[in-house]
Amino acid sequence: MNVSRSILRSLGRANAKYDLIQEGDKVLLGLSGGKDSLSLAHALKHTQRVAPFDFTYEAATVTYGMGEDLNTLHEHCKEHEIKHTIINTEIFELAKDKIRKNSSFCSFFSRMRRGALYTYALENGFNKLALAHHLDDAAESFFMNFMNNGTLRSMPPIYRADNGLIVIRPLIYVRERQLRDNAILNNLPTIGDEACPAMRFDVKMPHARYETKELLANLEKSHPSLFVSLKGAFEKIQINSFYQKEFLEV
Repeated sequence: MNVSRSILRSLGRANAKYDLIQEGDKVLLGLSGGKDSLSLAHALKHTQRVAPFDFTYEAATVTYGMGEDLNTLHEHCKEHEIKHTIINTEIFELAKDKIRKNSSFCSFFSRMRRGALYTYALENGFNKLALAHHLDDAAESFFMNFMNNGTLRSMPPIYRADNGLIVIRPLIYVRERQLRDNAILNNLPTIGDEACPAMRFDVKMPHARYETKELLANLEKSHPSLFVSLKGAFEKIQINSFYQKEFLEV
């Protein structure tokens, strides 16, 4: 597997800066089967071979109870010696009542999937959960919160969940287009939008993330260094320049 050197360098820089993976860690990777998480699976495999410290990692995929066929993904992991577990759930059935009540089904699926991963990780001795969010995800989340919720919030590279599990994002410095190119280069057997449970519901699809992605793409055309600036801004927050009273210097 010829993982992009730029992806590996970015992962290495993020790990060095934030101590995402350390000696003796047991890491669980949330593997959806998309280009991002599959690229991360192979990047972690490479890191495991070359890093000057020892750690173990495994991958786990959460099903929604829709009869998903994960044989290709599972065989791919087996071929590349990545231990892979399928966590079967009934999230799809549970979601039906939530959809009828006009709740955020994407948010519901995300919370339930994350909860299943948390439970599996804690029950099996993992101390860290790796997610495949990248720089584009962080930027989109920042703008979505800014424009729709009136909050300044993004995605941290590392945080401790309420249950004590440490959640890490090793790809937080990586651009989405790098992961797309990597998947094409290596002919990864990716799972696309056809696996999204929302496609099974007769509801209007949410457009906030798509519209934000389009907004950022247009901004980047006129400001090519946009994401470089955003990454720098996320690391250089001057909190006393905003309106939050407790942080004002008076």
